[in-house]
Amino acid sequence: VQLVESGGGVVQAGGSLRLSCATSGVTFDDYAIGWIRQAPGKEREGISCINPSDGSSYYVDSVKGRFTISSDNAKNTVYLQMNSLKPEDTDVFFCATDQIDCGPIVVHSAPYDYWGQGTQVTVSS
Repeated sequence: VQLVESGGGVVQAGGSLRLSCATSGVTFDDYAIGWIRQAPGKEREGISCINPSDGSSYYVDSVKGRFTISSDNAKNTVYLQMNSLKPEDTDVFFCATDQIDCGPIVVHSAPYDYWGQGTQVTVSS
């Protein structure tokens, strides 16, 4: 299993970015894909996840209404569209996966065994 994130960068507050998570070795029918953020010196925080098998998705309150997760099953890729970005969204964003179902607990606990290398998002004020 391999995951590769891309799409991070520097954006002004109020702007948008779309992160991509290209996967290989992942059967989208059986795996959940999650996005997790981490600031320097802080614990990782699960923010969103999706079950590509049926498109069901979950978000934590801090990103609900601003971020949208989606999957392109033909491309084995998951996206995170991030709008209305705030300086406090500055973090390294990871995608991760495991053979589990995404749900209201998993979105927070992010109990994945397989992780990408992360992509830096910096939001300037």
